Amino acid sequence: MEAEAPPFDFEAFLSLSKGKVEAALDASLGPEEPEKLRQAMRYSLLAGGKRLRPILCLAACEMTGGDPDKAIPTSVAIEMIHTMSLIHDDLPSMDNDDLRRGRPTNHKVYGDAIAILAGDALLTRAFEMVALRTKGVPEDRLLKVVGELSLVSGAPGLVGGQVVDLESEGKDVDLDTLEYIHIHKTGALLKASVICGAIIGGANDDLIQALKIYAKCIGLAFQIIDDILDVTSSSEVLGKTAGKDLIADKTTYPKLLGVNKSRERANELIQRAKYVLKPWAKKAMPLTALADYIISRDR
Repeated sequence: MEAEAPPFDFEAFLSLSKGKVEAALDASLGPEEPEKLRQAMRYSLLAGGKRLRPILCLAACEMTGGDPDKAIPTSVAIEMIHTMSLIHDDLPSMDNDDLRRGRPTNHKVYGDAIAILAGDALLTRAFEMVALRTKGVPEDRLLKVVGELSLVSGAPGLVGGQVVDLESEGKDVDLDTLEYIHIHKTGALLKASVICGAIIGGANDDLIQALKIYAKCIGLAFQIIDDILDVTSSSEVLGKTAGKDLIADKTTYPKLLGVNKSRERANELIQRAKYVLKPWAKKAMPLTALADYIISRDR
């Protein structure tokens, strides 16, 4: 009789994965010129955070039978794109925020111009990480990853979502428009994190389709929880300015549905995300645990 496998230790998995990601992020921006640009890039890239997106990438790669270490450059690329979006979102011409991850935003420290250029440099470095710093992954898979990241970084993803978000400030927005903003501005990169990891791991079409549903669900749930925390938490806990959606007169899930209904919607999405991965059972444990982590977070 086979011994029962020990229960999945999510905290150990999270700690190990985050440690790998942090080390890789630190190594990705070595001594280079100009020094001020390097400092500005490192200031935001190494400012901490959950590192959820790169961890999702590594978990998806491992689930599909790949070596997660080979997905590390892509996981770094994903965090670079995410960091770029935060730097640019915080600018006075966009969300005009002074606080990010518990300290002054990039433009408050380095000025608007350097902040914009640091974001641009992180975006281009992301593609360098995939194309030039990945080892042992077939070129056709890397080409697909580059394609995914190109789409998520531009008009079909982050940029398009940000434009609609900016244009919706101070207006009455319906649920369909709100979901469009959330799916593109936040959900798209979370989805790409999962799909890129799966591509590197060599996932088949059936698994890719299931992971797309999983990723879309957790991406929307993540933003709903963000909306809830914006009205229920404090700046000290969040590490960013609380209540800024209210100040900017943005439509959010709590504004449209109320906090309780919004939380119900997020829970439904997480349950669906976990359900589509049931056929992969134990292999999917890290991803199902990450889905639960998204719904239970307080920052």
